[in-house]
Amino acid sequence: MKVVRFHAPGDVRFEDAPEPEAGPGEVKIRVRNCSTCGTDVKISKFGHHHIHPPRVMGHEIAGEIVQVGEGVDGWSAGDRVQVIAAIPCGDCPECVRGRMTICPNQVSMGYHFEGGFAQFMVVPKEVLKVDGLNRIPEGVSFAEASVAEPLACALNAQNLARVGEGDDVVVIGSGPIGCLHVRLARARGAARVFLVELSRQRLEMAANLVKPDAAICAGEVDPVEEVLKLTDGRGADVIITAAASGKAQEQAIQMAARQGRISFFGGLPKDNPTITCDSNLVHYRELTIVGANGSSPAHNAEALNLVATGAVPVADLITHRLPLESAIDAFGIVARGEAIKVTIEP
Repeated sequence: MKVVRFHAPGDVRFEDAPEPEAGPGEVKIRVRNCSTCGTDVKISKFGHHHIHPPRVMGHEIAGEIVQVGEGVDGWSAGDRVQVIAAIPCGDCPECVRGRMTICPNQVSMGYHFEGGFAQFMVVPKEVLKVDGLNRIPEGVSFAEASVAEPLACALNAQNLARVGEGDDVVVIGSGPIGCLHVRLARARGAARVFLVELSRQRLEMAANLVKPDAAICAGEVDPVEEVLKLTDGRGADVIITAAASGKAQEQAIQMAARQGRISFFGGLPKDNPTITCDSNLVHYRELTIVGANGSSPAHNAEALNLVATGAVPVADLITHRLPLESAIDAFGIVARGEAIKVTIEP
């Protein structure tokens, strides 16, 4: 079969690999869609400490079962499925407490296990153990189902930041995750959602699709001033930084309303992970700053349901569909910001 495999930083190859078979406790799927994200671009350029090459990349996976391993119940050939990306152990103190997103023993598809940029893939027993294989609801395409994983990450963040009825929400960063955050905030009852982005071109591409109540180009105006103007000086109830930017995190604190919640969704570069936080703003305004890292199996199932019911539409966010042999080109499209969501169709 054909795969896209990471060998070393800057060395990702479209090549042949043996077709895998499902062992005991596993299922084999025919991959129908595996969508790309910024993490794939980072891995292709810099590698990752959890990846021991060669490794088939790709972690936003949807397909259909073609083989069920010994001892697997409840699944059969032909079932349409979505696969979680982050796999908690299910046994540690955090998992037992229901905090699966912060499992210290977490492993991941495309990192510890062969990923979805392949014609066929084995879903490991570790995924099945934590109920991480989800049935794709009727009426949801494989492409839409592959976007459930990033939507699940957004859902985790908005749960932690308590996004709800009547909130003014700011999303900083208009990539695919930023677009999902805008739509999810609306689905959760936000009164207004404002989108902030440095690049005018990228902002317009996203705003044309997700229609925020205001689109603010941070490359042209001060986003803190703009948000304060839009909220009559009050500030926003929730700010989500869906960008790997320390400046965005600092601005998020400055534009928060009293008792505002700030989600540091995008991580910062490892060589520059610190910001300046006005601690008095946090103290006197009673602000909450919360991190968000990944998603749980339950978040993935809920994300699929949000797509299925139409609460969070995702089909139009998929701006590029490419065959497997073009996956390496897809990384360039993502890196240059020319797309919202790129999906690979092996």
